[in-house]
Amino acid sequence: MNAENTFEAHRSRLFGLSYRLRGSRSDAEDVVQDTWLRWQQADRTGIRDPEAWLVTAATRLGIDRLRAARTQREHYTGPWLPPPSEIDESPSPEQSAEVAEQVSLAFLAVLERLGPEERAAFLLKEAFDYDYAQIAPLLGQSEANCRQMVHRARERVQAGRPRFDVARENHRRLLERFMQAARRGDQPAITALLREDAQLVSDGGGKAVAVIRPLLGAVRIARLFWAAYRRQDPAIDWRMGTVNGEPAILRYRDGVLAAVMVAVSDGERISELFTIANPDKLGTGVTAKDGGASW
Repeated sequence: MNAENTFEAHRSRLFGLSYRLRGSRSDAEDVVQDTWLRWQQADRTGIRDPEAWLVTAATRLGIDRLRAARTQREHYTGPWLPPPSEIDESPSPEQSAEVAEQVSLAFLAVLERLGPEERAAFLLKEAFDYDYAQIAPLLGQSEANCRQMVHRARERVQAGRPRFDVARENHRRLLERFMQAARRGDQPAITALLREDAQLVSDGGGKAVAVIRPLLGAVRIARLFWAAYRRQDPAIDWRMGTVNGEPAILRYRDGVLAAVMVAVSDGERISELFTIANPDKLGTGVTAKDGGASW
């Protein structure tokens, strides 16, 4: 197998790892491209395990980019959320469930709380089933250190993950009810759909209207949506769809995607809302697809 065919055989795995590491499709594609350039330039005659070599290169490149991104985000306006990798109005349920299980925005947001090496060790162990003997040389750490990193990461991820296993259709119906209440500015209905300690995280990046720090409490969140309703642009169109495979509210202005919102719930009430309105993260000129539901 030549160099290109070998690389292509592992491209999907490299992209999956890079996306989970970076939380950005464009950054993941850059990591994969840089890995390909290094693979082309490498002396491959002494490489016995191409997959291990490629995963090591992609992981180290991803870690380097994570470190650089953390420095850059110190100057980011407001909370930073991972940009969506996939936005769809009418996906198949099977496809959506498979994608959401691996790269939901809520899961990627939890991963952002981990340090670069900690995040890499956790993903290699939990998402790609590497053992510690493989992870240790890849990260330049001892097996004992890798075990400790994964243990700490697992605890933090579990603490940040949804506390309930909710049927997908129940979650979608709850989000639809929230969308209807938000569209009409129904403050009591919004409050009733939220847990008392609910949290809203909004990413506008200084380029779109958004709260600049997480908003806590059902009453405060409901008041925000009521205020937004009072000054609402008549050109706004609300639709249900999916973001990274999970049910989402898509908000369009004159047919152009203006914001996406996903939620974490127990099936009856919402505990977390994540909104992305930064146009750089939604794609330039992303337009509505024919046949999408509209309210």
